[in-house]
Amino acid sequence: MNILYAASEAMPFAASGGLADVAGSLPAAINRKGHDCRVVIPLYKNIKPELRSSLTPLTSITVDVSWRKQYCGILTTIYNGVVYYFIDNEYYFGRDGMYGFYDDCERFTFFSRSVLEMLRYIDFKPDIIHANDWQTSLVSVYYQVLYKYQQGFENIKNLFTIHNIQYQGKYGVEVVNEVMGIPMYHTDLLMYDDCINMMKGAFEAADRISTVSPSYAWEILDPWYAYGLDRILINKQYKLSGILNGIDTTVYDPETDPLIPANFSASAPVKGKKACKDKLLADLGLQEGNEPVVGIVSRFVGHKGLDLVKYIFEEMVDRGFKFAIIGSGEKIFEDFFREMSLRYPDKVSVTIGFVPEIARKIYAGSDMFLMPSQNEPCGLAQMIAMRYGTVPIVRETGGLRDSVKDCGGENGNGFTFKTYNAHDMLNACLRAQELYKDTKSWRKLVKNVMKCDFSWDTSSEKYIDLYKELLGNR
Repeated sequence: MNILYAASEAMPFAASGGLADVAGSLPAAINRKGHDCRVVIPLYKNIKPELRSSLTPLTSITVDVSWRKQYCGILTTIYNGVVYYFIDNEYYFGRDGMYGFYDDCERFTFFSRSVLEMLRYIDFKPDIIHANDWQTSLVSVYYQVLYKYQQGFENIKNLFTIHNIQYQGKYGVEVVNEVMGIPMYHTDLLMYDDCINMMKGAFEAADRISTVSPSYAWEILDPWYAYGLDRILINKQYKLSGILNGIDTTVYDPETDPLIPANFSASAPVKGKKACKDKLLADLGLQEGNEPVVGIVSRFVGHKGLDLVKYIFEEMVDRGFKFAIIGSGEKIFEDFFREMSLRYPDKVSVTIGFVPEIARKIYAGSDMFLMPSQNEPCGLAQMIAMRYGTVPIVRETGGLRDSVKDCGGENGNGFTFKTYNAHDMLNACLRAQELYKDTKSWRKLVKNVMKCDFSWDTSSEKYIDLYKELLGNR
């Protein structure tokens, strides 16, 4: 099968979140199974010079953005066995940063149209276009409205994946004519709650819809999780399915990782894990000792459950927990964690921002990893933590529910709580602390956690099955 994977970011070229990890590893896993999956992303200004120097220009074309004709350069390279295409336009993508601009609607309308126009000029016809999140949601809309019956575009299927339903691409009705150039009689594809909703357009036009975990697929049918899109999704359930994301187990490998102080394996983690913890305590200026270290690697935003952490944080410190925290986001959380690090300098370390080396050391050196999200489409951090033998403590939602099973049952690999309540979270932490005191049982749990398979091998097979189903090859 030929698959074109359209995304707004992909590792190692451009990244702001989990989508980049998926776009940088899933296509490679699919290719290892004998298919041809290629990736197309924008050519952002902040792509590193050493990566940019490897790109080969293919051609330049013009792309319609409503009444405008815009320059579109097409470049390519091969990385990790995957062919990457890059859409170049200095006006749209030659900026510092990837998102958050006043004209994001126009920028990603151009990108979506360019993905389809590009097919006329490259030696590759996809059987399936796999688009991701609102930035590429117009690919399937344009295909259905303008391209489906054009020569060379016949019988292409469209899959749309929701990585986070909170971000939908909502704009005023005027963009249909002024930016998108879609005939007004097709406006109903995009109209939702008196505005243009680009993600809703993909729900209407795509042949199938997927999410990044099975639990999230049914959670987003509930108004609590759907940010207003539950009404349309309930009518599109026949299209909807969920496949749990994986992680790149070669990048996140405690046996070979050069970013951690000591390497270790699932069969013998004790010595290396202790060396990583000791170095973490020393580097972060935390008090030495055997008390459990809780790691948090997160964006500081409300839906990550940090208000729960804030509510019982000092009680956890009083009960003997230490914290190694890294992240950035809303000022209220940044200020709170800064205050806690000043109040408890020997027990709490906070790094504002994101430094990959520090994050990796927290994954490897912590004993527990706290992720009490209000909602979590998939979550990769808990999988990475487990890869490094750090036991997750999570709320049962989305991908956290699908990847972490409570130690109170069979095959447990962490500690979970159900209700969005600070003291339920505290109870899960205290249960983890109690098991931590039993050194033999804890070491057994660490080994079990490290043996969990979150590689893309299993998940890529499920995507391949979904692709075959789309093409009618059951």
